[in-house]
Amino acid sequence: MEKNRVYFFDTTLRDGEQVPGCQLNTVEKIQVAKALETLGVDVIEAGFPVSSPGDFNSVIEISKAVTWPTICALTRAVEKDIEVAAEALKYAKHGRIHTGIGTSDSHIRYKFNSNREEILERAVKAVRYARKFTDDVEFYAEDAGRTDNEYLARVIEAVINAGATVVNIPDTTGYCLPSEYGAKIKYLCDNVPNIDKAIISTHCHNDLGMATANTMAGIMNGARQCEVTINGIGERAGNTALEEIAMILKSHRELGLSSNINTSGIYPLSRTVSNLMNMPVQPNKAIVGRNAFAHSSGIHQDGVLKNVSTYEIIDPKDIGLDTNSIVLTARSGHAALKYRLESHGVHLSKEKLDKVYQEFLLLADKKKEINDDDILMLAGAERTGERVVKVDWLQATSGVGMKPVASVGLDIAGEKFEAAATGNGPVDAAINALRQIIKRKITINEFTIQGISKGSDDCCKVHMQVEYEGHIFYGFAASTDIVTASIDAYVDCINKIHSI
Repeated sequence: MEKNRVYFFDTTLRDGEQVPGCQLNTVEKIQVAKALETLGVDVIEAGFPVSSPGDFNSVIEISKAVTWPTICALTRAVEKDIEVAAEALKYAKHGRIHTGIGTSDSHIRYKFNSNREEILERAVKAVRYARKFTDDVEFYAEDAGRTDNEYLARVIEAVINAGATVVNIPDTTGYCLPSEYGAKIKYLCDNVPNIDKAIISTHCHNDLGMATANTMAGIMNGARQCEVTINGIGERAGNTALEEIAMILKSHRELGLSSNINTSGIYPLSRTVSNLMNMPVQPNKAIVGRNAFAHSSGIHQDGVLKNVSTYEIIDPKDIGLDTNSIVLTARSGHAALKYRLESHGVHLSKEKLDKVYQEFLLLADKKKEINDDDILMLAGAERTGERVVKVDWLQATSGVGMKPVASVGLDIAGEKFEAAATGNGPVDAAINALRQIIKRKITINEFTIQGISKGSDDCCKVHMQVEYEGHIFYGFAASTDIVTASIDAYVDCINKIHSI
């Protein structure tokens, strides 16, 4: 291990993908994994193989597709989990099994109904078993953030003796203060006799908004691996954002720490993940938010115009953002649209680009300004693949003093259907019409409409969660027409139901 090298362990495809509605198929996971390899990530956590056949297959295919990064598979401290992970990693050029168990008194008592000594024995047993399949074993002490330091040190010493090469100290609930988490890492460095035989890893959650601060506190106190995700996605409030740690290390050279991250690939990959997972990046998100390099205050604008360093500590080009962006209008050509999409990591075939371009022209005629989110939604709609159910036409009427009515025409595998219905509003009426054609008991659990920018000509995004026969499905769509976007999102759900 290089003393001043910080290793980046990306868990976008495992912890990040646990966000509801953000599941990727295997092809999409391979796309992200290859981009992570290009970015310079050292370890890619590809999944939790025993959890589902899909995760198992994804770990196999990512192992085949990626060359130099270590491919990691998560397990519990269960022999069957470890065996399945080892099988999934059989094609990995460099494979790692990531096993562990909860170590806090809360987990020991309420999750395992056990005691400290038994948990320590289970931890050691899991590591020893994993070592039968690979020389690279990482142990996680779940809820280490709330684990007594003395007991945690005993566990870490024992698992290193058992063969762990990396010891992961997760702040699983995002509870720790930075000073507290940093002190915990320092305590391990000072009190675990064999700590020099393993790399200490951070894994911080953002429940109290301190994931990045805690990760840096851990690194500054001796941790040399950080577990992160693109855009900080992850369960609940998310994980530490890769882009934030990478740019902190790049900006604060006085720390004397380095990494293998090619930061110029950060922005395109951020947009790729956002687009594939249908999870917008908040505008004020550090490093990759659309406002991260925007200045609206007159004082700030004056300072930036005089010298950009007065208010910008990062060169946008360092993260792959071209400040001299091409403005898209109805007069823009295919080349401009292709350039803007590819700058966000979206690569389309000529045929699909032509289809997106036609949709782009229709939208550009309706809107004064076409922004990145608009074109990413258009591209995302085209990339959803072949759909069995398609909307041929839609007409909705509503107004003061009249009952909302909607008519819809569907193409289902080439066969045409039409229906009309009333409702509490035009969206409700249109969905009622759809239900007359799609005779399935589908319950809408969640229905969210979000504006992309601002103004009466805005392009809205609709996120829908439905339930069918005990299964949850998510639909997404975008349009300048709320009714159209809502129906397209509902049809997106229907297509996903049809695919199972």
